[in-house]
Amino acid sequence: MSAPPSHRLLGFWSATSIVIGSIIGSGVFMKPATMAAQVSSPIWLAMVWVIAGIFSLFGGLIYAEVGAMFPQTGGLYIFFRKMFGEFFAFMYGWAAFAVINTASVAAISFVCAQYADFFLHLPRFTTVTEQSVVWHIPFLGNLYPLQNAGVKSLAIALILGLTWLNYRSVKAGGVVQVVSTIIKIGVIVLLVFGIFFSGKGTVSNFVSPSSHSKDGWQLIGGIVAALTGAFMAFDGWVNVTFVGGEIKHPQRNIPKSLLVGLLVCIGIYLLVNQAYLYVMPVDAMAASPLVAADAIGIAMGETSGAIVAAMIVICTFGAINGNTMTEARVTYAMGKDKLFWAFTGRPHPRYGTPGNALWLHFAWAAVLVVSGSFDMLADMFTFIAWVAYTFGAVGVFVLRKKMPDHPRPYRVWGYPVVPLLFLGFAGFYVVSTIVNDIRKYNAGETPVVNSLLGLSVAALGVPLYLYFRKVKSKAQSES
Repeated sequence: MSAPPSHRLLGFWSATSIVIGSIIGSGVFMKPATMAAQVSSPIWLAMVWVIAGIFSLFGGLIYAEVGAMFPQTGGLYIFFRKMFGEFFAFMYGWAAFAVINTASVAAISFVCAQYADFFLHLPRFTTVTEQSVVWHIPFLGNLYPLQNAGVKSLAIALILGLTWLNYRSVKAGGVVQVVSTIIKIGVIVLLVFGIFFSGKGTVSNFVSPSSHSKDGWQLIGGIVAALTGAFMAFDGWVNVTFVGGEIKHPQRNIPKSLLVGLLVCIGIYLLVNQAYLYVMPVDAMAASPLVAADAIGIAMGETSGAIVAAMIVICTFGAINGNTMTEARVTYAMGKDKLFWAFTGRPHPRYGTPGNALWLHFAWAAVLVVSGSFDMLADMFTFIAWVAYTFGAVGVFVLRKKMPDHPRPYRVWGYPVVPLLFLGFAGFYVVSTIVNDIRKYNAGETPVVNSLLGLSVAALGVPLYLYFRKVKSKAQSES
């Protein structure tokens, strides 16, 4: 796995644009409304963004050490193999393919298509027709594949187009990522300044309480639920490690790109959140289906809604590309190790890209788009991703003991305090999310237990590992 499929073509700016571009996508435009409803407090809403940003930064610091140690294509799959062995690496790789990576692409493309619908007015079935086809999952809930069919069709088309681009060229995907990241930062700066300089809001909204304020366990449950939204918005920082084998001077550029990219995103998210609050009290945010469009509409007039919709399409388009570009590399690495279908580990003979893995990811992401809503997909992949991040933090301690003399071009700042803080918080978040998801399902607030659905899909990796292990052993004995 030390030899990448297409050599080291990505420099620091490409790596940083992957971090920023993979993070800033749909979350900051879609999740704040749901988060506002969950915490019912402008102060707690801002605090949730700060908490999520701090612990995402801690995660970035942790994975910067490991990424610099093993700058190979495959990211966490490679790291987990070094930390815990083949079985654990496969379980992560399967979860990444089945839930984390493909569901993230599906969720972001869904938002891109939803905002494009502002202009396109895509068709959809009647409510009766949408509810007529139900996929029932025993003990976990129901899925409605015909809901919002027009938006889902466009979402699939977007994934298809960007899969084709990255199938043809790593460098082209990197160029698109740099350009789209520059555009999206410019777009967000314009959005924030346009709102703050409109004079249509008030800073009192930053502290004015909701008319539906929460306290006690209800508030704690709301904060945990809102953290899922914030972590979803910050997710993607680890993607740069997936293409470690294709980054120039990876021992320097992986840690540097993670730190710079995450700090930029934390600042941007706080500014955007406060911009929304400036023109919309927390209750108005909670009731808004398209909070970014509504906020800019209040600040600059109704016609500006089209402008912000176009901005969001651009931003989410870049995030789809960043995720598509990086995430199939995990499946590619598994295929190279003969722990997945062997064809996924074959680079394209002409383009040098992991073409087969890319197309397999497209196919499964399309299924996920059809099966779920944005919130279901986002909550499911965010939860499973944080389960993986938790084990990765444990692995830093394992590697310090297991490989004490291995070169470490970068060592995590604040060791062992930072990894321990990250571990403690991540463990609390994972357990409390399961409890909160079950509560919401029993209360009829969600059609499916998102975290348990993600765990159920991930658990299918156990029999699959036994199957692929048997196939690999048979091939080795015959050779």
